[in-house]
Amino acid sequence: MKKVILSIMLTAGAASAWAQEPGQPADSATDSVALSSVSLDEVVVKAEKPQLSGKDGIMTVDLPAIVKGKPVTNVLEALGYLPGVTDNGGKIALTGTDQVTIILNGEPTNMPVGNLYQLLSSTPVDRLKNVEIMYTAPAKYHVSGAVINVNLRTPRPIDGLQAQVRTGYTQTRYATFGAGFAATYAVGAWAFDLNYSLSRSKTFARESQRSDHLVGHSRTLVEENQNQASRSITNNIYASATYKFSEKSNLKLTYNARLESHERGANYATGTFGSFVNRHTYPSPPSFHYLSFRYQMPWSTVIGGDYTHYSERSGQHLSSLTTGEAKVISANSQRINRLHLYADQTHDIADWELSYGIEYQHSDDRSSQRYILPENSGFDGSTEEQLFNAYLGFGHSFPFGLSLNASGKAEIYKRDGKSRRNLTPQLGATFYKTHKSIFQLNLSTLRIYPSYWELHGATTYLTDYSVIEGNPQLQPSLNYSGQFSYIFMRKYIATLYVQYKDKGDAQLPYQSPDELKLIFKTLNMDYKRTVGLNIHIPFNIRSLLKSSATVNIFHQREKASHFHDISFDNKKWIFYGGLDNTLRLSSKIPVALSLDFAYVSPSLQGLSDLTKMWRLDAGLKWNFGKDRTCELDLKYEDMFNTWSPTMTIKSHGQDFRMKIYDMSRNFKLTFLWRFNGFKPKDTSIDTSRFGAGR
Repeated sequence: MKKVILSIMLTAGAASAWAQEPGQPADSATDSVALSSVSLDEVVVKAEKPQLSGKDGIMTVDLPAIVKGKPVTNVLEALGYLPGVTDNGGKIALTGTDQVTIILNGEPTNMPVGNLYQLLSSTPVDRLKNVEIMYTAPAKYHVSGAVINVNLRTPRPIDGLQAQVRTGYTQTRYATFGAGFAATYAVGAWAFDLNYSLSRSKTFARESQRSDHLVGHSRTLVEENQNQASRSITNNIYASATYKFSEKSNLKLTYNARLESHERGANYATGTFGSFVNRHTYPSPPSFHYLSFRYQMPWSTVIGGDYTHYSERSGQHLSSLTTGEAKVISANSQRINRLHLYADQTHDIADWELSYGIEYQHSDDRSSQRYILPENSGFDGSTEEQLFNAYLGFGHSFPFGLSLNASGKAEIYKRDGKSRRNLTPQLGATFYKTHKSIFQLNLSTLRIYPSYWELHGATTYLTDYSVIEGNPQLQPSLNYSGQFSYIFMRKYIATLYVQYKDKGDAQLPYQSPDELKLIFKTLNMDYKRTVGLNIHIPFNIRSLLKSSATVNIFHQREKASHFHDISFDNKKWIFYGGLDNTLRLSSKIPVALSLDFAYVSPSLQGLSDLTKMWRLDAGLKWNFGKDRTCELDLKYEDMFNTWSPTMTIKSHGQDFRMKIYDMSRNFKLTFLWRFNGFKPKDTSIDTSRFGAGR
């Protein structure tokens, strides 16, 4: 609650000056009042800072105000508190959409999701300015479908060096240690941003499987218990430099890299067929490099591009601990080079915004898989992929309260000599007469392409019984979605949504009818359809408790006519509920406590059924030191280890059950030190009295 306190001392002489016309004589009553003065008590005006605003189908959220006081240290953690957003183990999902893309400052981030998440997790939450939720992103962002645009504060010369040093410790079954440094600095026309993090992690996961496998007319019960452990040292580097030619023109260069070393993993399985160990080694650890440029011209033209290089070499050795016999010996290799270029133009014509642009992407994928054991041909080759699109869009705000943006994109996709043409329209609209009631409508289409590795048809052996198979025939899916939102008092949100995913895919276990083999393979279904209502209600109890409740009720249906050799039509009503609470005993005590709860009713995935899940998270945030520049955050996530489902398939001759354990319970301890070391000495003007406080 933001308080504005006004102390007003009025004299009757001033009051009479307001009450009478110039030159009008005062009567006796007025004269008597004029001889005295009246002192009014302090007037306290309480006003709550709006959390939300909307325009052109875009929802702008004051996320820094929402996460204030919570044990949140980085941008990725903060995104989990956005209205309509769920954070499932660091994976961000937006209710009412099948897939959401995260971009920074309205600029495309054409990097793998894992690397983007690493960057966000190492970006201090203090850098946040606001966040825009776009169920339908304008085509100029070169992203189809839903987008979360994270706007970060831009450094100014007056700010000097602003930096943060952090170190952290996370305890699951094993301990993970990390440290990082983030800094921004601006001088003259230059602005610099540096972010580096180093982590040493060791992870553990456990699962059990019970498979009553039918081959011919007889069944065999196969049971397995698996323990998976991996470790690695990861370096994440992000650096950008921006040169400002004028208020409307700038050039930005960005470099991002992720380098891993000392990576290895092992999967220990014990069950019906004996005990096995599956070891994974990395002769050449995964490495990722991303370099981009973006040039904003004075006449609203933007040209940009990026280059991505990814390489990885790994080996697999599966052997029996019972007999010592080697079962699988293989080597995998992948090297991808991708070039992406784009150009955009915007015109303002009589209060209408007209935008158009082109985009080109070329990918060169050189991958191989070689087997020593068992007899398997593997593959070795290169694949070229090209993507070209052009778009046309417009936006306008009408005087009667309607603002909208609409665009259409024509796309040509080529791979292995085959081409595919798509036309994807987008529409986003907002209507309001006053900010008390805001209505938003979004309609979008999105085509989702399979991963490079999956299309090669690679085979990965998990145990002597379980195997993952690639699928060269896997088709891209086309997702249609629509959302209608009502925003009340710029804080309460109700969103009615529908999704239809044509050729939606899923990777599910399948018991082969010909042999005792459990196959995990991603296959296209006929469709996935979801219809639901999501409600977000924040509320406060004075300045002590800040809470928000989320309710999402939806009907999910997934249908396949040809899933291997069977068909299914699975549907179910599903409920999600969440409650986030932050308790602050006093503004004079720099300690805040948080307690968050979430629940998901039984759900489904393909022909499988998933059990209910719930979790309870607790946290503490303590600011201390001079000017409270130091911060200590403690967080205990999934305290009772209940945020893991059990998968069950029991239809069409399939009888399978898998339980996952120890996936999300962890204890985090993070220490931060923020500092502002110096001011630039060679500025051309004295700016010490200028600049808006933040």
